[in-house]
Amino acid sequence: MINNERLSGILLHPTSLPSPYGIGDLGDEAYAFIDFLARAGQHLWQVLPLTHTGFGDSPYQSFSAFAGQPLLIDPRHLIRLGLIGGWELTDCPIADPSHVDYGQVIPWKEKVLALAYSRFPQKRHEIPGMDQSFQEFCESNRYWLDDYALFMACKKLHHGADWLHWPDEYRCPTLEFKAGLFKSMHEDIEYYRFIQFLFFDEWKRIKKYANDHDIRIIGDIPIFVSMDSADVWANQHLFQLDSKGYPTRVAGVPPDYFSATGQLWGNPLYNWEAHEAEHFSWWISRIRAQLRNLDILRVDHFRGFEAFWSIPYGEPTAVNGEWVKAPGHALFSAVRDAFEGDLPIIAEDLGIITPEVEALRNEFGFPGMKVLQFAFDSLDEGSYLPHRYTSPVCVCYTGTHDNDTTRSWYQTLRPECRDKVRSYTHCSNDTHFPLDLIGTALASVAAYAIFPLQDVLCVGAEGRMNTPGIGAGNWSWRYQQSALKDELADELRGMTILYGRY
Repeated sequence: MINNERLSGILLHPTSLPSPYGIGDLGDEAYAFIDFLARAGQHLWQVLPLTHTGFGDSPYQSFSAFAGQPLLIDPRHLIRLGLIGGWELTDCPIADPSHVDYGQVIPWKEKVLALAYSRFPQKRHEIPGMDQSFQEFCESNRYWLDDYALFMACKKLHHGADWLHWPDEYRCPTLEFKAGLFKSMHEDIEYYRFIQFLFFDEWKRIKKYANDHDIRIIGDIPIFVSMDSADVWANQHLFQLDSKGYPTRVAGVPPDYFSATGQLWGNPLYNWEAHEAEHFSWWISRIRAQLRNLDILRVDHFRGFEAFWSIPYGEPTAVNGEWVKAPGHALFSAVRDAFEGDLPIIAEDLGIITPEVEALRNEFGFPGMKVLQFAFDSLDEGSYLPHRYTSPVCVCYTGTHDNDTTRSWYQTLRPECRDKVRSYTHCSNDTHFPLDLIGTALASVAAYAIFPLQDVLCVGAEGRMNTPGIGAGNWSWRYQQSALKDELADELRGMTILYGRY
């Protein structure tokens, strides 16, 4: 996948863009960010999952593994299409432009999208090509779009309740019952098709603009899907569920040095035998759909494709789980055959990594991850220190979305560890330290070096994107457009050229 390249880029989820509508979107500010990347000599833009998030607003817990995030739709594009008027956006609730208030943004955005849809039946025939484009989109994405739209319509009917709490006939519907729902709920179903059409139309333009500026987009695909998702509801045989749809085993990770009880994620586990019997067609469709809209995929929790921690449903913690082998070799062989070549995949190989996991990663040539924040004060420091990298087939990060910002991390280190970090990075100015760590990543032999925008801007703890295990206050950080200064782009470009990544 890497092909002897030396590239670098920035990790920034689109919700963090400085749109004037309470949350980052795919509007002008996204194009401005791509312009900044180009000025700064960067060739990679990494994002978190772009899917339709569920309760908790986490990109890793979505209503669909395929559907795009409606909150990212740019209202200004709806104005250009004639679906809404600019005066209809003046009531946007912006309390704090530096953070997303999902409680205010979600109902407002839903109101705007509903208003746009109310005018769509007429406008689709007035705007040249729109009706045909919409029909072609619905047809080419029917394999996931119909189930998603029906699922969301049923969720609306049941006032947002988790599908496990729907009446039996909705929870485990027969084909005949579903056919009836497609007729009786046509209007709501068409609305959800409409918002997906808008999202992917805007995202397609963003990706083309990035690619035209020699910038590739790295996406993120979680290994597991949310229990409350169209994927599980419509494909119950592909998951470890009982006859009523309830999970029998769920995902997590075992107890370790950091947690005496492990982590209980609660995602339903795959029925891998059923996936194998269908030649992994669901997975192939999922990866193909992602790679239509992205250039490279980071696969989250890669170790779960070799063996996963299986916990009985209903357990209060992850303690009583067990390791179960997964058919990673068969899966990725099938995917590789379907794509007729190497796969543009980055393996998130953090955590409990065994020789078997490394062998699976290496067999398919997937680069792994090296996180510099883990290199100086952790159990894994031996493998994460750049001078110990044994191969360029890896991606070096200063930190990830789950880490504290580099500035805050540095400030909270033990004094002796901070001295070690300062010496290793040749840091002479603590305020400037995040850029010194970026320089260390750029100088490494890793083929790709990626750093969160928070580190480029030297942002403190207020810029942390996610704190694992904390349910509230995550995924909300935003930057201001004025922060992307030309001087900063010039400095980053100079470092990138110096270390041969331009």
